[in-house]
Amino acid sequence: MMGSGGIWRRAIVPALALSTALGASISLRAEEAVDVGARRQLFVDGSLIASVENVRQVLHHPVPREIAIRAEHPWEKYGVSYMAAFRDGDKFRAWYRVDAADTSQGPRHTMTAYAESTDGVHWVKPTLGIIEYNGSKENNLVWDGPGKNQAVFKDGNPAAPADERYKALLAKGIHGLVSPDGLHWRFVQEEPILQPGPFDSFNLAFWDDGTGQYVAYTRGVRTEGEVGKAMRPNFRGGVRWVRRATSKDFRHWTPLEPIQTGDAPIEHLYTNSTIRYARAPDWLLMFPSRHANVPMPTPDWPFGPGVNDVVLLSSRDGLHFDRTFLEAFLRPGLDEGNWHERSLYMEWGVLQTSPTELSLYAMQNWRLPTVHIRRYTLRPDGFVSLQAGYRGGEVVTRPVRFAGSELRLNYSASAVGSVRVEVQTADGRPIDGFALSDGPPLVGDKLDGPVGWKAGGDVSPLADQPVRLRFVMADADLYAFRFVEE
Repeated sequence: MMGSGGIWRRAIVPALALSTALGASISLRAEEAVDVGARRQLFVDGSLIASVENVRQVLHHPVPREIAIRAEHPWEKYGVSYMAAFRDGDKFRAWYRVDAADTSQGPRHTMTAYAESTDGVHWVKPTLGIIEYNGSKENNLVWDGPGKNQAVFKDGNPAAPADERYKALLAKGIHGLVSPDGLHWRFVQEEPILQPGPFDSFNLAFWDDGTGQYVAYTRGVRTEGEVGKAMRPNFRGGVRWVRRATSKDFRHWTPLEPIQTGDAPIEHLYTNSTIRYARAPDWLLMFPSRHANVPMPTPDWPFGPGVNDVVLLSSRDGLHFDRTFLEAFLRPGLDEGNWHERSLYMEWGVLQTSPTELSLYAMQNWRLPTVHIRRYTLRPDGFVSLQAGYRGGEVVTRPVRFAGSELRLNYSASAVGSVRVEVQTADGRPIDGFALSDGPPLVGDKLDGPVGWKAGGDVSPLADQPVRLRFVMADADLYAFRFVEE
């Protein structure tokens, strides 16, 4: 586990002898090598770290940008929320819940609307002519059937039929929907595909290339384990939780089972927004909304107690999630409309909207006339970094097996900062030609900066054998590394 501020405790890092003199030899115990291939590696957990000195693991926070989706039409009057967004060809597409005013079904009715964007920043709500609302089809609605909170994904399964290329979960039991184009939907079968509930939030699924199956993450309840002091067990005898199921055909699913978070405190996790992170596909990232039953700044709020923020979890196997950080990934912030229960949810999708920017989206101001979906940005791979201060520090990885001929880093240094890299044998001895003294320091700020030594940057002679990477840093952040073919 991590302590407050992200400084490693000895419990997570093996108790290894690490000299305070940079460049001195380090005695490391034998460990099984991690196969990283040519896949980008993150530091969202401690799974790659063997030893560390004077380095912090730092959680970074998304930067708020402009409002992406506003509640501007009558069919959006009472809310826009639960958005699923992804790149589809040459544009970004998004589906989101709307709560309409004054329909034949009553004064408040939930449907699904559609938006699209060429840049992920400016979103257009096209007139689709599919669903009639108050006598007109001049709107962007795509679903007005039974159920609500439609979570859409594009099916990457190569065996999926063309008329089922788009799929969705719908909170009605949980039913499955399919579509040839993402706009015209039908039930995949009459019966629910997942049971039992509760499912009254954003339940999502996707085709997982990493495991070759469909994976669903849904609402659930957890009753056992330690409950955080601010998280009273007031939801069906437990806390709101996340469950997982898998399927080969989107129709028949394994039983839902609760995700596991080790010895982390049990807190209310409401929704989940789980993705397989495309830039580093070894990891699944989860962004649940944490519901804290704490006093609100607005004590006369009529809908119930508590405040929400968003936390970050990560997993390699999809069931066991690491909670290295108990601190919030996304705070309610300066907007007073976010300081009440259910006011802040992360939407589904992490979009690369430029070579230097990731975009994430969050619903804010729920239950208020100002409800909206706001865009946030992060540096690519910028969820977590290894950070060394001015006086410097170092990290040594577990043994890794890689494929490729060049090592590249995502790093950021100050004007006086740098990152140096040494490649070691599995038992911690510098490899001739790749020692710390053989390479110049890396300076500047690079998303995919190549690493070189005096003899060049070709590491292919070391490929497919266990090696360790030693990073010696000063006033710098290291976000990720990868090996590539050149």
